[in-house]
Amino acid sequence: MTERDETIGNLRATVGLQIEDETLLRLLAAGLAEVETLLREVVHSDVRAVHDAALHLVEAGGKRFRPLFTLLASQFGTDEREGVVTAAASVELVHLATLYHDDVMDEATMRRGAESVNARWDNSIAILTGDFLFAHASRLVADLGTDAARIIAETFGELVTGQMRETVGPVDGEDPVDHYLTVIAQKTGSLIATAGRFGGMMSGATPEAIGALRRFGEIVGTAFQISDDVIDIASPSVELGKSQGTDLREGVRTLPMLYALADEGTDPRLRELLAGPITEDALVEEALGLLRDSTGLVRARSTLSDYARRARVELAALPASPARDACESVADYLVARTY
Repeated sequence: MTERDETIGNLRATVGLQIEDETLLRLLAAGLAEVETLLREVVHSDVRAVHDAALHLVEAGGKRFRPLFTLLASQFGTDEREGVVTAAASVELVHLATLYHDDVMDEATMRRGAESVNARWDNSIAILTGDFLFAHASRLVADLGTDAARIIAETFGELVTGQMRETVGPVDGEDPVDHYLTVIAQKTGSLIATAGRFGGMMSGATPEAIGALRRFGEIVGTAFQISDDVIDIASPSVELGKSQGTDLREGVRTLPMLYALADEGTDPRLRELLAGPITEDALVEEALGLLRDSTGLVRARSTLSDYARRARVELAALPASPARDACESVADYLVARTY
């Protein structure tokens, strides 16, 4: 197996991507290799401290779903343009930059199996490194034209607004579920939407196709987070590869929890446990058991299925092709991975 084949194999395992077409497989593998090269070139700095911190998460790997989706989206156009790889690298740089900032806010110690930058160095280095990556993402996008520069600026705004919404919480009278879905659409969906939009734009796709790819990206991005919410409660630790109930331990109310709290018939003991972070393993297990038996988990799975359905509807507007089949496989996987 070549390195490119291994790359695609890893992506299949992490995002459920199914590619049967050999030509598409090779194109994506080649494109991702170019993205990886560009990422390493972009984060290079003659200042050793900057270079090491910036390269830290690039080398840690990850799903690379955003650049992959950019490359997939470019299959719906008619042009072959170098801008596709540049756009794919730019959205990944933005994503990496948000991770540096998220780790500071969450006081994280690990990221992608490696020590987080804020833990290895400090919060100031992590924040500045995130800013460094944002700057280089903007520089890359500037080469793609004014429309692309405007779009990435709008995406920055969405990402920050989503984080602010999450930090502040729902305002008085705002439905917590609606607030949560808006937050994850902005924090996760907006950048994946931009990835799809860029891929279509850079390849000369029709406005209709670009719009469908943008909407598909936002829906799938939101669905990824809902899927993770369900898995954190429903899947055993051995399947997760990490401790269950991470959100419970951090006091984060995810969609299944919000649905459970909205149900008047929810066990009072579960309401008590969800009042704040849970630090004791026994109490985490108790809360997980109650959540699995609650309507919250059922409703969250139903919402996830609806998002997957909506994603497939958007894809129906695109011409039939191996690329569309691959995108459909991701939508199907989001639901399948929660069972």
